[in-house]
Amino acid sequence: MAGRHFDEWTVGDKLTHEIRRTVTEADNLFFTVMTHNPQPLHLDVEAAKESEFGQILVNGTYTFSLMVGLSVGDTTLGTLVANLGYDKLVMPKPVFIGDTLHATSEVIALRESKSRPDTGIVTFMHEAVNQRGEVVCRCERSALLKKAG
Repeated sequence: MAGRHFDEWTVGDKLTHEIRRTVTEADNLFFTVMTHNPQPLHLDVEAAKESEFGQILVNGTYTFSLMVGLSVGDTTLGTLVANLGYDKLVMPKPVFIGDTLHATSEVIALRESKSRPDTGIVTFMHEAVNQRGEVVCRCERSALLKKAG
């Protein structure tokens, strides 16, 4: 089990997750179609060329999902009871086909669960960063985690 239990975290803990992912045309196409998103910026090369981006823009919900997925192995794998919420989601820079993303996480809050004494809530600040060092996605994730003991 790679994830940490609630009582193994400290506010200020920072991780740079080793797994990286280069976004492919297939990733963007499949995710966009699976979620029934008809936005031409994600699907239509000609329409995307006419946009301010000049090319296909990767679906933002894919970027968000990938960011969280890249973090799971080091944070909550095997220790998660439930994700409680995602807050303050922003996408300060666009993602394009061929961009390589990695994720970072920082613990920004810890709180014992009032209703479940064997768990606690960890709030992470996750960021997805491209190969140019630009933050392309950021959010806070609150996760209910098991305690170690």
